[in-house]
Amino acid sequence: MSTHVDVIPRLRQALQAAGHPGATAALERLPDKGLAHDHVRLVGSGVLARIPKQSQMGWTAADNLAYQRACFERAAVGRHAPVCHGVLPPSAPLPRGALLVQEIEGRTARLPADLGAVARALAALHALPVPEPAQRAPLLDPPDPLHALCEEIATQAGHLAAAHLVPPVARTIEAQWQRLQALRAEPGRPGVHLIAFDAHPGNFIVQPDGRAVLVDLEKCRYGYPGLDLAHATLYTSTTWDVDSHAVLTPGQVVAFYREWAQAVGPVTAGAQAWHLPLRRAMWLWSVTWCAKWRVTSGARASAVPDGEDWSSEHSEAALVAHVRERVDHYLSEAVVSTVVDGFTHLERELSA
Repeated sequence: MSTHVDVIPRLRQALQAAGHPGATAALERLPDKGLAHDHVRLVGSGVLARIPKQSQMGWTAADNLAYQRACFERAAVGRHAPVCHGVLPPSAPLPRGALLVQEIEGRTARLPADLGAVARALAALHALPVPEPAQRAPLLDPPDPLHALCEEIATQAGHLAAAHLVPPVARTIEAQWQRLQALRAEPGRPGVHLIAFDAHPGNFIVQPDGRAVLVDLEKCRYGYPGLDLAHATLYTSTTWDVDSHAVLTPGQVVAFYREWAQAVGPVTAGAQAWHLPLRRAMWLWSVTWCAKWRVTSGARASAVPDGEDWSSEHSEAALVAHVRERVDHYLSEAVVSTVVDGFTHLERELSA
């Protein structure tokens, strides 16, 4: 059952039960802008409560909080992510618990003006030292991140038939999928680093000093930085959030990649050859997610506070309507054709 309507009294109960000093603070619910969390400001404390609506990665409620805590703690070392201040464990008031993180003051990133700030923020994340394999848990650390990504896309693609795509769109997605499968079979991989895997521009807040901070970190993993660079600049990302909406030119995307390369340093070695293949892969992930959401969002909300749950009942009607419009747009023949054509244009720019 959704809790977004009465989330403030539930949060207060959980804070009181934990003996948290924020229990006496004024609580202010932020606008409902995401499908995975409610956000409540503990006014005057500098703390924001992230209250899960679900686990996008399918974890139990407790494991979801532990995973997110690890994401924030590791990313914060790069100074472009909020500090984690603690966890409210799952309880009767908050069945999925909550993460208490630093509130970042500023505004949503504006494109294309803030592309450089976003590139530098991602570079700070990607340049962090990678722990030894035994120290990377609980974050995902697949032996072959490309193989793992393909498996994730394949799982989402299981919803394509029920999503009722028009034939030209279905054929284009299948052609791009076959292209990715061929790449998967080839030897060679880019370097593995800590990545966000949810780096769309709406997840960045730009502070008054111009520093961009990535505030949504629940999907971090060890993988390829090119996926974040794609997610930050793909059409399906830059036109998702109303506040950061923009359609980038190939030249602007290339400038973004170059800004990242300059900021990240040695990590960039060999990365350019993978920019376009990983961009195609991230687009496939995005459109297959759209198909999954189209099919699963009409289900009733789960009564169990564990796992993945895309039910529209977890979010306000205005947000659901926005997501539905965006999903329909991204799965339309015109947009799919434009995005795929854009890969060719970008390839020319990258080669120049």
